[in-house]
Amino acid sequence: MQPMRQGDVILLPVTHLEMATGSTPLPHLTLAEGEVTGHKHQISQGTAELYERDGTLYLKILSETATLTHEEHQPIVIPHGDWTVRIQREYEPEGWRSVID
Repeated sequence: MQPMRQGDVILLPVTHLEMATGSTPLPHLTLAEGEVTGHKHQISQGTAELYERDGTLYLKILSETATLTHEEHQPIVIPHGDWTVRIQREYEPEGWRSVID
């Protein structure tokens, strides 16, 4: 599986073993929420579970595929498997900061 990107959200393939150890299941499927607009990167179709461990989100796609949607980006289809959710960062002279979507 290859990494996948939608705006500032990057999904990286991960082994089930890395995700399962010490993870807490979350009651939603929102991967990131815009600070200004309130727009969300969220799973809108398919069956998935979202976990958090030590400040990192892990996404488990249970169905053959799932769709990640956002109001300002084209939907992307994510294949079955386990993923780490990362928010892209950029460097400024003051230091690293998260990209604002």
